Amino acid sequence: MEKNEVIIKKTNQLSGEEIVQIMKERTKVFVVEQNCVYQEVDDKDIDATHVIFKKDHRLVAYARVILHDNRQDMSFGRVLVVKEFRKLHLGRQLVDTTIKYIKKKYPERIIKIQAQNYLKDFYASFGFFSVSDVYLEDDIPHIDMVLNDDF
Repeated sequence: MEKNEVIIKKTNQLSGEEIVQIMKERTKVFVVEQNCVYQEVDDKDIDATHVIFKKDHRLVAYARVILHDNRQDMSFGRVLVVKEFRKLHLGRQLVDTTIKYIKKKYPERIIKIQAQNYLKDFYASFGFFSVSDVYLEDDIPHIDMVLNDDF
């Protein structure tokens, strides 16, 4: 597969078409595929940074970077790869790109995430470690994880 176009923009820099593309794919994955009814678009989107991988002007992978709920650390989530592009290791590339962006833009901040529990080992491979017990978020098991900067 040829190299993807990587776009990193704040919400207010996105075109209307980009916003619709992002929200369609997020809803498809997190509401429809995961059969989880919840408020997928939220107030965190207003000031989020969006990491987008495109191929031929089409969104193929995405992550949202936000300020953590504690307002001091950084977080990312809504990590997705469009169904027909899975198995191409885009998820690894996307998480790596997202971590590098956060470390460059916010070098003094810790990265904390709320990972779906079944992805715990995937995130651990980037240096994340668990800092909570498993809990339900929208009826899906999650775990809080923090990036070990020495990894």
